[in-house]
This record gives sequence, structure tokens and C-alpha cells, in this order.
Amino acid sequence: MGAEAMEKEGMKSASGSRAWLRNGIILSALVTLLAVSVAGTRGPLLLLPSFFRSSIIPSKESSCTCQQVQKLKGVVEDCCCDYETVDAINNELLHPVLQQLVKKPFFRYFKAKLWCDCPFWPDDGMCHMRDCSVCECPDSEFPEMFKGLPKQLSFEDPKCQEGKPEAAVDRTLDRKVFHGWSEVDNPWTYDDETDNGQMTYVNLLLNPERYTGYTGTSAQRIWKAIYEENCFKDGQNDSCTERRVFYKLISGLHASISTHIAVEYLLDEQSNHWGPNIPLFYERVLKFPERVQNLYFTYLFILRAVTKAADFLSQADYNTGNDIEDNETLSLILKILRSKTLQEACPMPFDEAQMWRGADGIQLKTQIQQHFRKISALMDCVGCEKCRLWGKLQILGLGTALKILFSVDVSDSHTNPLDLQHNEVIALINLLSRLSESLQYIHKMSPLVDVL
Repeated sequence: MGAEAMEKEGMKSASGSRAWLRNGIILSALVTLLAVSVAGTRGPLLLLPSFFRSSIIPSKESSCTCQQVQKLKGVVEDCCCDYETVDAINNELLHPVLQQLVKKPFFRYFKAKLWCDCPFWPDDGMCHMRDCSVCECPDSEFPEMFKGLPKQLSFEDPKCQEGKPEAAVDRTLDRKVFHGWSEVDNPWTYDDETDNGQMTYVNLLLNPERYTGYTGTSAQRIWKAIYEENCFKDGQNDSCTERRVFYKLISGLHASISTHIAVEYLLDEQSNHWGPNIPLFYERVLKFPERVQNLYFTYLFILRAVTKAADFLSQADYNTGNDIEDNETLSLILKILRSKTLQEACPMPFDEAQMWRGADGIQLKTQIQQHFRKISALMDCVGCEKCRLWGKLQILGLGTALKILFSVDVSDSHTNPLDLQHNEVIALINLLSRLSESLQYIHKMSPLVDVL
């Protein structure tokens, strides 16, 4: 979700950010230091001038809990894997594979309704930075059947040029793209997924999830509506397993979004300099151990959905007309689904059988499904277009996981077969990638907060 539409982003860059940019030597030192491994971070950072260290690291009074990230031990609450195992499989398998997978033609394009009316209140959100804009794909990039959809920006528009090598557009798609996929709506989400003139195809690599400058009451009340209007009074400690699980999913997703916002932050708008905002990262995520724990939970929940849908995903049609890329896509998918390391280390990331067991199970499931649909609908109230894009994608990814785990019996393929849209698969895998990357950032950057 660069969907920090749902964040309280009153914080700007750290007070010394503009001073960094006036000193090229110091700026170079920052880039170098942030690139080094965690093991080598502590010593070099202490060599910097005190005023520079204070600009990227909270004071002693505020920094005291980050080492807890490295001390998470035991089984992740409400899951079936321990923290050490999660870190191991993420580092060795999932993160590197997912990083490759989401760059493939099939997974880099997502369709969404980006111009929507908020069903809850007038949309008064304002974007004051160009990076709020979404760069829509040119007609030449898509099959004939997808042409003619309304666009707001041309491909030649400077707003569509992110200036990064990975932003280059792959133009090899043809009319076979997404052929044969279902258009059945997801019962857990609000959006009508039928492909029509309201849908916009977006290249996610050209629209990275990051800080956009979307601030104010419109941005603040999104998360407020999600938490306060969806029965989250004390979600972390709720005695009801289902409500506690639901709360943790949202909290973990929130932590991941906050992580990406802080890691890719606009430190100076005039020079268009981007980099990590360490104080923001601490204040939004690391300061609260339960948020990090919930990030692990959400990661395992989505991973369980992916592994449970293994039969479907291993046989799905990833054809985009580029045989080499498509074969690599399937190979990467199978590398995850058929990994003996994953199957032996964490065969059951989350046990969905623990849910809806009580006498009121059906009623509770219906209630929570309605809550999630409301959260999905809230994405139309996000005033920033790019934030809305990532909000819709990640909420759809979470909704797809809920659909896989709770709306079908994948073991009974004859009477109740699993049927996923291509957009759902794209959202599911991209969400898992976002969560995987957030875990990497948690461990790589938390030592920067501890160092004084």
C-alpha cells in the first residue's frame, strides 16, 4: 500500500535532512553506510560527526526497544512456525525468489479502479507531490482486448519516468495475456472485478510503494476508520481467536506499509533525494514490538494461503506471449510451492482449521467478512492515487488469502473448486513479496536505531 493514505504521515524528513544534501561528502557516507550489512554497521556509523548521527538516529531517551527485534524467539502466536525458522526460509528462499517473481511480466501488471467515489465520506484528500500520481500503461503495451481504457497520463509524460533501470517497460505482451482467467468477484472484497472501461492497467515497477506526501485528516482517518469502526477494541489480546486473527492481519499489514514508507522516503523534495527515514521507521514500527510480531503473523498467514493453493498455482496459465519469461515465471512459482526446505521447516504456517469452531462460528465468519469488505471499500476513500493503487492491491491480496483459506475446500476440487482471477493471483504474490521485504528491512535497519 505506498498506501500510506492510511498513515499519519505528519513527519517530514529528519530535521537534518536538508543539511545532508548541502554536504556531498556526508550524503555519500549515508548511502554507503545504509548499504553495508548489519554486522558491519555499528563501527563505521560512530565515525560520523555527532550532528549527523543525531539526524538519523533517535536520542537515547527514545531508543530502547529495537534490539527486541533480534530477540524474537519461540512460535509466532496463533501460527505454527517459530521466528527463527521464518527468518531462515525468508532469507534463503522466499525473499530472493519473490524479488525475481514480481518483476516478471505476469506479476508486474495490476488492474484497478483508480477513480472511485468514496462510499463513506466526500473525498477531500489532496496530493501535493508528483509521486502521488500513478503512471498508467500505454495502449501499445497491452493486447487489443485491453485497449481503449481511459488514461490520465501518457507514457511520454515526465511523471511516468521514475529514472530507475528497473522501470523500463517490457513491451512483449500480446493478445494472449491473461487469456482464460476467471472474472468471478471475491466475496471478501468490495470491488467489482469485472474487466470494463473503469479498470486501469498499471505497471507496478513504474509505481513503487513508497512515501508520497499524502497528509492531513483524509490520510489519518483511513486507519482510524479501519481500527475504530471494525470492532478492534483490544484486538491484540482478544480472547476470540477469529477477531484476534483478523486484528493481527490488519496490524501486520499496517506495519509492512509503514516500513515501506519509511524505507523509501523523500528526504529532500527540491533535489528529489530519496532514502531511509530512520526516526520515522522507529516511531511507526520498531517502537512497538507487537507490530513487528503481527507482521510475522500476516506473513505466515499469506504464505499458508499460497501453499494451500499450490495445486491451482502450479497449473495456472502465466502466458503473456513471452515464452522465456513465462517459463521462468512458472519455474519460480514451483520453486516456492515444491520447496522441500519450506515443507520440512514450516509445513503448516497457519492452521485455518482453528477458525469458526464455536456454535456461533458461521455468524462470526459472516460478521468478519462484512468488516473486511468495509475495509476494502475504504480504499476508494484514499485521496492519493498511488496510495489507493497499493491499498487496493494489498487488500485484494489479503482478501484472496481469506478466500483461499475460508471460502473453498481445496481438497474437494469437484464440488467446490478453487477459482482465482489473474488479478487475485497478482495481488497475492505481490503482497507476500511486500511482507517478505518488510521482514528484511526490519533486521537490516533496526541496528541503525540502536547505534548511538
